Order: sequence, then structure tokens, then C-alpha cells
Amino acid sequence: MDFVRLDPADNVVTATHALEAGVTVENIETRALIPSGHKIATAPIATGEAVRKYNQLIGYASADIAAGDHVHTQNVDFRNTQAAYEFGTDLRHVVSAKGDTFMGYRRENGRVGTRNYIAIVTSVNCSATAARMIADHFTPDMMADYPNVDGVVAFVHGTGCGMGGDGEGFEALQRVMWGYAKHPNHAGVVMVGLGCEMNQIDWLLEAYGLKQGPLFQTMNIQNVAGLRQTVELGIKKVAAMLPLANEYTRTPCPASHLMVALQCGGSDAWSGITANPALGHACDLLAAQGGTGVLAETPEIYGAEHLLTRRAHDRATGDRLVGLIRWWEDYTSRNKGSMDNNPSPGNKAGGLTTILEKSLGAAAKGGTTPLMGVFKYAEPVTAHGFTFMDSPGYDPASVTGQIAGGCTLVCFTTGRGSAFGSKPAPTIKIATNSEMATRMVEDMDVDAGTILTQGISIEEKGREIYEMFLAVASGAHSKSEAQGLGDYEFVPWQIGATM
Repeated sequence: MDFVRLDPADNVVTATHALEAGVTVENIETRALIPSGHKIATAPIATGEAVRKYNQLIGYASADIAAGDHVHTQNVDFRNTQAAYEFGTDLRHVVSAKGDTFMGYRRENGRVGTRNYIAIVTSVNCSATAARMIADHFTPDMMADYPNVDGVVAFVHGTGCGMGGDGEGFEALQRVMWGYAKHPNHAGVVMVGLGCEMNQIDWLLEAYGLKQGPLFQTMNIQNVAGLRQTVELGIKKVAAMLPLANEYTRTPCPASHLMVALQCGGSDAWSGITANPALGHACDLLAAQGGTGVLAETPEIYGAEHLLTRRAHDRATGDRLVGLIRWWEDYTSRNKGSMDNNPSPGNKAGGLTTILEKSLGAAAKGGTTPLMGVFKYAEPVTAHGFTFMDSPGYDPASVTGQIAGGCTLVCFTTGRGSAFGSKPAPTIKIATNSEMATRMVEDMDVDAGTILTQGISIEEKGREIYEMFLAVASGAHSKSEAQGLGDYEFVPWQIGATM
């Protein structure tokens, strides 16, 4: 098979491998070398006419394109979308399939974790070194005495001061801190601040009603009297928590308690054909169990959001999604950017030409079930089923928000390859093509390229991914987790001016 046609209405097909000039594709000879994953025109496309893939608009011809031409950035332009939105016109009934379980950690508030960490959370960059010193004290040899505790992890960042004390940026950072402080994958939390920063820990405690106790402690370097004494006190606090955290054990829990972050990065043309639809089917299976999938990366659904509004379970949910799109159009405009800033160079090398094309593939991670909720960045996700969270397309910042919102697993598709990992929610990585899956075998958990190379169905691969959800949630290590990734991928989205 030399190419894939995704819809009869498309005027391009996708090459399954590199094709030399002169190869016949649908009775048309290729007119140039076509790299693997790149598009070939199957009919003439005049300047200004629409280029269509997935039976959707992905751009406009910037020059006359002949049948057999390579269709890519050299002859396709991006334009901002002008979608005519429909709401709730593509609602598909979810067939309940309750009964699946995983081995999780039940918390006193009724939530269920997939991991059992103690977290050191910083309010400001000025306390980052102290937090890392506290976490680094607890070596693997020391942790061997606490087999039910997955580790002590420092969540540090580069903001928290030099920012306004209200507004979008401050509120987003506080939501991240609250989300990590109350995350079900954390048995215990120590918050560390400097003392004079804008992002005051006491304000967070008051705003969110957080109370200190044996498994939740706070401190400021200035009050404790310096770095050394803060580190020593932090070590004592964590040491006191470890025996209590170790008392948590895994027990059978319904799959309805799982919340999975749906992510992609280093995408290629196969992302929307193999891995993303397969992850979408896994999301459908999870929704049938009463669990939750959380799609994010608002700039990376741009041009596909009209497909999601059709699945909104009510008008208010659809309007919220459209409101996010309008916010991002304004945000990029006032910062002199473009919604087409993404795809990245790597995405383009993999065959993705415009953000519209990338978004249509990215949205497939959300499956087919109704859109049950749309949430702010790092806002607690309270709906079950398929949901959406506002976030940038930058993977570490996006995943940080999803975890803060309550995600206990992350599933990450990639076509170019990725070394991403996350804590406290482990990341499962899915390769879109078998060549990369083989080349990066130590990093990829699932090869979705077999949908093309072996004829495996999207449903079969989706079931494989869903079963991996349950296995990793029960304690099996994903490949990124086994390699120790996740200590440096905590990146709260910094919105607004640094002052």
C-alpha cells in the first residue's frame, strides 16, 4: 500500500512510505519525491481553493497545485477559521459497561490514587532549591523501608513572584498548587515558600480551606530562619509522614475512579490516523465505565472545535469551548503571534502542514462520546466521561494543568518520538508508526503503527491501550516511569506579565 485516503471527498492522500517521482497513485503519477506521511494531490487545486483531508478544511492552495504534486507548506496557506457552530447535533449514546477494576489507593475524601507519593510543593522559585534538597535526601535505600510509598518528589517552578496578585495568571498558579496539594496520588504534602513572595501560601490555605495536619504541612524559609534550617525541618516533616503514607495499600477500585489526561506531542501525519483514534476508542471504553478522559491543548483543537461543539451535551458546554477559542485568538493577536505558530518544525517534517490539519488529528484523542464539561486550566474536573481543559499546546504546561485538575494517569501519543514523563501521574506513550516505535523501543509503551503495517483495527488497539490504563493504574510501571522521568516536567502555565 503506497497511500491512505481518509475520505472520498478529500483532494489529497497520504503516502505510507517515501515515493519517488513517477509512482502511480490513484492513476496519477507523482511529480516529485513525496516523503513518508506527506500529502499528494489527487486532483488539480487552483490558487485559493480549499485543501481537504478527513473531509475537512486544512488550508488553501497558495499556488496552483497539479494532480500528483507534493502538497505541503510550499503551496498551502493557513487562514483563521470562521466556523458555523452547531451544538449537540452529534450526540452518541454511551453504553454503560460497569465492572472493570484496578488496584488503587483509596483516600479519606473518597478519591482514588494510582500512585502513593509524598510531594514537596513550592510557592515560588526562591524555595525551589530547598524543596529539591528535601526530596533528594530520601534516597532509594531509605525508601526501601516504606515499600508502599512511590517516592518523595519536589514540584518546583520558575514563577510565584513578580506577578500580579490577582487575575488569570495568579489564579491559574493557585489552582495548580491546590490541585497538587489535594491530588489523590499524594499521600502527604509539604509546601515550601520563601515568605515575601506574591504567591502567599497562607492565601492559598484561606482560599481553598486547606488545613494543616500530619500529612499536610507548610513552612517559609524566612520564618524558619534560612535555607539550611528549612531543609532540616522539611526532612523531619517528611520523615514523620512516611510511616503514615506507608499504611496506604492498594485495593480493588472501580474504573470509574480513573481520570486520564489525553495528550500528544511530537506529532506526525499518522497521529490522526493511528494512535489518536485508538486512544479515542480507549477513552470511549473508559467513559462507558464511568471514568473520565481530559483532552487539552486549546490551540491544538483550533479548526476542529466545531466537531467538539456538535458533541457538547448542552449549549452552555459548547459555548464555553467557543469562548476559549475566542480567548486564544485574542491572546495570540495581542502577543503578535498566530494560531498557526504550531505545527512545530518536527510536526512539519512529519507531514503536518497547518494547525488545522494537526488539530483534526489531535481532536481524535477524545473519541466519540458526548462532551460533558469544559474546564479552566488546572480547574478541578468534576464531570465524568469525555471532558476538555483549557491549556497551551506546550506539553509540560498542559499536563501540569491536567494533573492539577485531577488526572491520575497521562496517555501521550507521539509520531516523531518523545521522552516525556510525569509525576505524580505516570505517562503511557503511544507511537503512531512502527518505525519510530522500534527505534525508540525503550520509550514507547504501545505501537499503534500496527494499524497500518499489520491491519490491526483501531478498536483492537484502543482496547490494548485501555487495558494498559488498568495495568499502569494498578502499579505496573510505564516505560517513562521506569526511566525516572517526571521530576522536571512540572511547569505551571505562566499567563500575563512578569513584573
